[in-house]
Amino acid sequence: MNEIIKLLQSHRSVRKFTDQPIPQDVLGEMIKCGQAAATSSFIQACTVIQVEDTGKREQLVGLAGNQPYIASAARFLVYCADMNRLQLACDMHKSEMLSGFTEQFITATIDCALFAQNVLTAAHSLGIEGVYIGGIRNNIQAVTDLLELPHLVYPVFGMCLGYPAQNPEVKPRLPLSVVLKKDRYQDDTDTQTISEYDEQVRDYYRTRTGGKKDTAWSEQIAEMLVKEARPHMKAYLESRGYLLK
Repeated sequence: MNEIIKLLQSHRSVRKFTDQPIPQDVLGEMIKCGQAAATSSFIQACTVIQVEDTGKREQLVGLAGNQPYIASAARFLVYCADMNRLQLACDMHKSEMLSGFTEQFITATIDCALFAQNVLTAAHSLGIEGVYIGGIRNNIQAVTDLLELPHLVYPVFGMCLGYPAQNPEVKPRLPLSVVLKKDRYQDDTDTQTISEYDEQVRDYYRTRTGGKKDTAWSEQIAEMLVKEARPHMKAYLESRGYLLK
């Protein structure tokens, strides 16, 4: 394997950081890597909010489900799907933008995901680690207000970045045969393969927690998907000008 493949396959989520700062110029280069990611039809529909205000950071800790590393990370970024900038581009040419389409929601959200993953990979290459914070969608309207996001902009997720103060193992992923199919969707052998994978995950959690957590992947999924998943999101997105058509 070459060094890029090794880097990508060594991803871990890191939640404990040293006090070492990330210089602004280094962060800027990482953001440029995000900009270099693929973007649907060149829309470039991702805006990043760099949250430096300590008061806002502390508020975000609570809004995201009491995740203290939002405050302790060297940098905290919020990635926003941004159709407002496209509205500005249309206004510059006196064109009436047709907004509210579900496709626009999909493309803007994907733009953010691609952008953010490039940033995290660039960070990893520099010895900087991080973790995504989907919890900002727990209280998404409050986050929107706190960051003063205009109409047609919504926060997709946050990201903590910093120099690591822990060295967790790489979490085992699903077997290749479960996620890579040829010519059609085949799942006739997936149950057995997932059962075998479950034992890998169970061993990983036992080792990571010193035996305090003894859970398989399929158990986690079965527990998670019997609960509501942020039911406020549909109405919120509609209020921001998304998912209307």
